[in-house]
Amino acid sequence: MATQASRSANTVPDLAIEREVRWPKRTKSKLANGLEIILLESHTIPKFHGDLYFRSGNASAALRGTALAEMAATMVRTGTAKHSSRELEELLRGLGADLSVSAGQDNSGISFAGLSEHAEPLLQVVNELAREATFPAPEFERERRQKLEEVKLERTQPGFLGSERLRKVLFGNHPYAQISPTEQQVAAYTREELQTVYRDFYTPENAILILVGDFDSAAMQKIAEKVFGNWTGKRSDVSENANPPIPKGRRVYLVDLPGSVQTHIVCGCHAITRKNPDWIRLGLANSLYGGAFNSRLVMNIREDKGYTYSPRSGVNALRKYGYFSVSAAVRNDVVAASLTEVFYEIDRLRSLQVPEAELLDAQNYLTGVFSMGLATQSGLLSQISTIALNDLPDDYLETYREKVRALKAEDVLAAARRYFDSPNMQIIVVGDRKHIESQAALFGEPEVYAASGSRLG
Repeated sequence: MATQASRSANTVPDLAIEREVRWPKRTKSKLANGLEIILLESHTIPKFHGDLYFRSGNASAALRGTALAEMAATMVRTGTAKHSSRELEELLRGLGADLSVSAGQDNSGISFAGLSEHAEPLLQVVNELAREATFPAPEFERERRQKLEEVKLERTQPGFLGSERLRKVLFGNHPYAQISPTEQQVAAYTREELQTVYRDFYTPENAILILVGDFDSAAMQKIAEKVFGNWTGKRSDVSENANPPIPKGRRVYLVDLPGSVQTHIVCGCHAITRKNPDWIRLGLANSLYGGAFNSRLVMNIREDKGYTYSPRSGVNALRKYGYFSVSAAVRNDVVAASLTEVFYEIDRLRSLQVPEAELLDAQNYLTGVFSMGLATQSGLLSQISTIALNDLPDDYLETYREKVRALKAEDVLAAARRYFDSPNMQIIVVGDRKHIESQAALFGEPEVYAASGSRLG
């Protein structure tokens, strides 16, 4: 009996039948001023979540300066023609609402959430921020000082330094190579250039409003038209940029961080964007390699060898280009050993078909995470936003799980061979040069950089 009880305790129960996803009502429209609107009803709680996106970010402003869209976004909620920053905070608190403004490489946006009964006044605040931000001079100086402290701190973070060097290696003179300004660039920011970025980017022709929540779509459409209907402004011209370099052969880059007790490893190569038809099968290959907690890389260098706590891999999609990356923070004495295993697992996935049971586990993981992401209003908003900002098919969400389930071992093998470009992977190691340079040199002659970004001898 004890043996039978022990077996029962150690038996993993079978997965339940995958539940059908019931897709909420979704409506799309465009106002006369060019503003696109997507509404999705979700009556789980008496709230709504929204994003007002602008299809311009740091990359669009790169010819003017580094990370200008991000700094402009920081300034948007510091004051408008009607309200000071403090008054805006009190107004939002009175509505029981949350609101933030941010910018990335390709997009800027105002994100917000509140009670459905306060939808119109909250949207009025969003409208005010999108059209009437004044960038007060005292607030500008305060935000610039804070940004200076942030960039100083970044230069001490191995993860940031590794990501920065990889982006520079993969994208060269393309704006995607720029992920953060220097102290000198921040010091040179002017209030006027941020206002110009704001005026050029925050226009209805350049915008898309996405709302998910407890509302009637027809009624919410009328509110949106009332609030945003008289907004004017054209979409700014998109400048052409240099094509990224195509690295040939493995190259090694060492960022010296004296005194570091760990080494941050980052490896990467060019990949694809979300619009590529191979995206789903590449996502499955990544999940098997290092994108899930039970993936091969994690089981190898975390669970089996104990080299690191949190190895991971990911396919990073930007609007025009994408890249695959692998990262891990490891002990200084196992840098070479960790890199050996990173490439061993890549090459194994490129050489042999995945066993059926392992493939099924990865499919269950991807479809399960996807389903969980649809359980909340904010999760639905994230998924709908991904479709809208990447111009994906309208049925992308409805067909995603079916497409993942249809993939075979040969699909994973083909994706790994095509996009996990092992022979041309670029290798970045961030750590104490005197402890790790000899190990890095086993994979190629290192180019050595200081944390400031300058080349060292």
